[in-house]
Amino acid sequence: MKSNYGFSRRGPDRVAEELVSVLSKKASYEFKALFLIVHANLRSQNANNGGEEMLRLRAYEKLQNLVRAGFVKKTGKEYTGVASALARFVAAAAEMNAKVVSRTASRPSAAAGKVSASEVTT
Repeated sequence: MKSNYGFSRRGPDRVAEELVSVLSKKASYEFKALFLIVHANLRSQNANNGGEEMLRLRAYEKLQNLVRAGFVKKTGKEYTGVASALARFVAAAAEMNAKVVSRTASRPSAAAGKVSASEVTT
């Protein structure tokens, strides 16, 4: 099982995090109902870039990856979160988000490396 599912150097994966937050509840969802909840939550956060159809494709792909990794259980057409696995996912997500934030905070600003014209001519 992958321990660092869904993370890259680009930053937090909002779609996967939202899927996990919805599936952390004890309910089972079909994909359509799950997507409607995730889409509404991402719209309220203004984080639904790419349009609804692209978001639907990304959410389905992320959901299937969560199923393969063992974070979500699929029974027929219903998806249910596995509580212990989702807790590990949330902990890993928080750790990776903290690393991304610390990396961006430790980078020197672009203006710090620039030399003004008056410094070059003197």
